[in-house]
Amino acid sequence: MRPRLLIAVLALAALTACATGPSLEKQGSVTAPPGDSKHLTIGSAGFTESDLLAQMYALLLDKAGYGTKILSVTNREIYEPALESGQIDVVPEYAATFADWLSAKAHGADAKPVGSPDLKRTMTALRALAAPRGLTVLDPGRAVDQNAFAVAASYAREHRLKTLSDLGAAKLPVRLAAGDECVQRPYCEPGLKKTYGIDATAVDPKGVGTTQAKQAVQSGQDQMVLTTTTDATLDAFGLVLLADDKHLQNADYIVPVVNRSRAGSAGVTGALGRLNTVLTTADLASLNEQVDSWRRLPEDVARAYLKSKKLI
Repeated sequence: MRPRLLIAVLALAALTACATGPSLEKQGSVTAPPGDSKHLTIGSAGFTESDLLAQMYALLLDKAGYGTKILSVTNREIYEPALESGQIDVVPEYAATFADWLSAKAHGADAKPVGSPDLKRTMTALRALAAPRGLTVLDPGRAVDQNAFAVAASYAREHRLKTLSDLGAAKLPVRLAAGDECVQRPYCEPGLKKTYGIDATAVDPKGVGTTQAKQAVQSGQDQMVLTTTTDATLDAFGLVLLADDKHLQNADYIVPVVNRSRAGSAGVTGALGRLNTVLTTADLASLNEQVDSWRRLPEDVARAYLKSKKLI
């Protein structure tokens, strides 16, 4: 397979100069037939998971006969307008987070969040916000990267905990390692109390999923840490996730978002859709670990995974 170009840094001026995208008053690109450019640029948000997804998208599109290159742009304020304008054709996104971001862009920073734990409702809101901007949101797969809570495996065994409901029912005082915003975010301390009846006695402001936060739970200084469902390092700290069995967290399923006028074709949709039936949350955590802990290259990890699933 021919090599692709991975551009680590995209000049901000180059994008902002022409990445304004179609205005909402001029929606010709929205009503035009879906485009099928044979040379596609895939955007990555510059962190491990996004790099891996971008590499998998590129490999799948290569297999389907498209020419691809990858651009790494760490700022959504830059890459989303570039997606609208067609400088970037495909980006891996997170359904609820992107829906809320587009809502704030359309209606202001104080706009009511439209992402929710309900995937169907979240996707409906997201697609309604994306379409006027010339963007098409493809179907989500099985993988979801959302907030999650972990405890020490020994603590879970001692108290027979598998779910957050179990922890609430146990009536144990819980000191939570998280970001300082946890005290007011509905998915964090207030939600744990309201939805699960968890006795969160304090928030230890060590950040979301940081090494320091995990060490605090490992040592017993704290009882639970806020992290994510694709955190690849939990085993190394002797931690396990408690299932969000009452669906407190938003539906941040991974979705490809494409520029309709350049990459809205059935060919692109079909190529990227092949990932939906195989990639799981656990798979994604494992792939993250191979890059972050084993120091393997994202492209090598992505290729090995797709070959193992007979997708390339």
